[in-house]
Amino acid sequence: MRGLVTVFGGSGFIGSQTVRALAKQGWRIRVAVRRPWQAYRQRLLGDVGQIEIVQANVRVPETVERALIGAEAVVYAVGAAFESGKQLFTVVHAEGPKFAAEAAARLGIERFVFVSGIGADAHSPSKAGRAKAEGEAAVRASIPGAVILRPSMVFGPEDNFFNKIAQMAVLVPVMPVLGAETRVQPVFVADVARAASAALADPAASGRTFELGGPSIYSMREITEITLAEIGRPRALLPLPSGPAALLGMGGDVLAFLRGPLPMLPAPPITTDQLALLQVDNVVADGASGLAELGVTAAALEPIIPTYLYRYRKGGQYADLAPPAALQA
Repeated sequence: MRGLVTVFGGSGFIGSQTVRALAKQGWRIRVAVRRPWQAYRQRLLGDVGQIEIVQANVRVPETVERALIGAEAVVYAVGAAFESGKQLFTVVHAEGPKFAAEAAARLGIERFVFVSGIGADAHSPSKAGRAKAEGEAAVRASIPGAVILRPSMVFGPEDNFFNKIAQMAVLVPVMPVLGAETRVQPVFVADVARAASAALADPAASGRTFELGGPSIYSMREITEITLAEIGRPRALLPLPSGPAALLGMGGDVLAFLRGPLPMLPAPPITTDQLALLQVDNVVADGASGLAELGVTAAALEPIIPTYLYRYRKGGQYADLAPPAALQA
């Protein structure tokens, strides 16, 4: 069995799949999370004793360093789709990776993978994009050989992407489309996880940045059409102009704010910062290193999304998307 790797955010959407991928590669894994009692299922992703759960809060440097004692490698996969309570973008995407990288450097840990995003840019219109760029710079300042992974929109059973579109389609007769012509390159969550595992194992990945995207590029209008077709709910599309979209985003900001003291509230459908991300394309740059350089073959979304979007069809998994031929006659 390989050495010990600490995964921050190991109970999250990307983090849990990363734990699974690392377990398959024979690592011992320490899953560092704010609420250990919510991460008990992570132990089931490996062999008996292979995975342990520890408490660590990326806002508290002492807990971060404690989670790294004895580790040989680090994966930082903490993320936030929106700001709520103390979970601010600057904390999660900038200060958290900075604390982790500084602690790793003090402990002599050289292998470090930071899961950032294609939207990471110091001049991004999005606060999250700017915070991720700050986090990348901080990680590289402490550990020059750190590997940075920048996925595009990540999809999978628990995603905040196709699921959100499908949920809205169930509720409304006309489907609003935000950033209709903005292009995205959806990447399967398991491919991102395999990339993180490969980056730790491959010395040639040291100090490099990889942009991770799937095999195809789509506009947000096309993504919406694919989702509606998959769940069998045809809807007229209504591309929202900036004014109504801004109002929707502000409503989402209020809901996100209220979730701080009232976590039982639903997640906002869209926030102002997410709208800012939709102002620019989210695709792999020409000439950028990506999944292929890490030995990962990108999975197409079309065979995968039916495995979890079926629940939004009328009749769920037993629904027929098209009537039998006898009924069409």
